[in-house]
Amino acid sequence: MSVLIALVYPELLGTYGDSGNATILSQRLRWRGHDTELVTVSAADSVPASCDIYVIGGGEDLPQGLAAAKLNESRALHRAVDNGAVVLAVCAGFQIMGERFVGPDGRAGEGLGLLDCVTASTSAPRAIGEVLVEPSREWQGRGLGVLTGFENHGAVTELGPGARPVGEVRLGTGNKDGTVEGAVAGRIWATYLHGPVLARNPRLADLLLSWVVGPLAPLEDSEPDALHAERAARSFGERNRDDHSGTRHSGTRHSGKAHSGKAHGGKWHGGEGLAGWLRRS
Repeated sequence: MSVLIALVYPELLGTYGDSGNATILSQRLRWRGHDTELVTVSAADSVPASCDIYVIGGGEDLPQGLAAAKLNESRALHRAVDNGAVVLAVCAGFQIMGERFVGPDGRAGEGLGLLDCVTASTSAPRAIGEVLVEPSREWQGRGLGVLTGFENHGAVTELGPGARPVGEVRLGTGNKDGTVEGAVAGRIWATYLHGPVLARNPRLADLLLSWVVGPLAPLEDSEPDALHAERAARSFGERNRDDHSGTRHSGTRHSGKAHSGKAHGGKWHGGEGLAGWLRRS
């Protein structure tokens, strides 16, 4: 079968190269011999309800509000999700998947209601900087290791009982306060991680693809794996150096779990370092 991948409103929701996530999904299928078609859906087009995967990126407040209004009006994405489609939603895309988000006028905007979460304003500093996330055991059991990415968001997201987090934050802010990051419900994977997130974390790309085509043959990923480990180690080293020198990344909130070199749950310790934790993840 040909796997249809829809890139939704990239001119509205496509900051930090998030549109590249669709290209990565498509290419990793082609490398394995699968037929695939990448459908770019502009804001002037109707969103098809027949695609297998939908990719929605980040964006500023006004484009975010426009995208949410159009998607709520058409209900095409809702029908696709009801039919089992996979959705990857990043940052602003994550926020509009929930019940409410912060509109361009600062008031609550109506989300798509596809995720049990609410995004609201906060008086805390804007979350900007590198993020490391340890996936939950559910995803570790599917071969997913530590996730890396870049966050830049001013609002905070609270999950309801109908959504579960991607994992625990080991560095950075994540959804709200440095505890958890992202949301998963059914075949919807939402995250604050830019990068693009699938370029930094190809195993996540394969996890999402497996929800459509089933088990995947392995690829020769030594180079992306090495880059992934290097980026994660550098992110930790830069943040740890700044913490010890008494400086802060501008606008970034810290979880407090990595400052001493010891992660929550004993995942890494000062003597072992992050490299050891990464090798085990």
